[in-house]
Amino acid sequence: MTVLGNGLTALVALLHVYFLVLEMFLWQKPQGLKTFKNTPEKAEITAVLAANQGLYNGFLAAGLIWGLLHSAPAFAFQIKAFFLLCVIVAGVYGAMSVSRRILYVQAVPAALALLVLWLAR
Repeated sequence: MTVLGNGLTALVALLHVYFLVLEMFLWQKPQGLKTFKNTPEKAEITAVLAANQGLYNGFLAAGLIWGLLHSAPAFAFQIKAFFLLCVIVAGVYGAMSVSRRILYVQAVPAALALLVLWLAR
C-alpha cells in the first residue's frame, strides 16, 4: 500500500510540475491557449497571474517530492499529508471559482493519494 500511495503522490507531484510548465511557459502558446480555453488577448492580459499560479504549483510539487525523498517515514508521511491537503484545498477552491474540472484533475488524485497513504500507515 505504501508503494501505491507513494506512486499516487508522485503522480500528483508530476501533475503539478506539468501545471507549472503550462502556466509559466506555455500560457500564451497554442497548448496553453487550448488547455485553458483562452484567447491570445486574454492570455496576454493574464500571463503574469498565470505565471504566479504556476510558481505556486511548483511549490506544491516540491513539497510532495520532499515528502517522497525524506528518510524518516513518520515525518515523510506528515510532509506528504500536508502538501496533499494543500492540493485538495486548492483543487476544491479552483472547482468552486474557476471550473469543476479542476476538482477531478487536481483534488481527486490528491485525495486518493492521501487516502492510500493513510491506509498504509
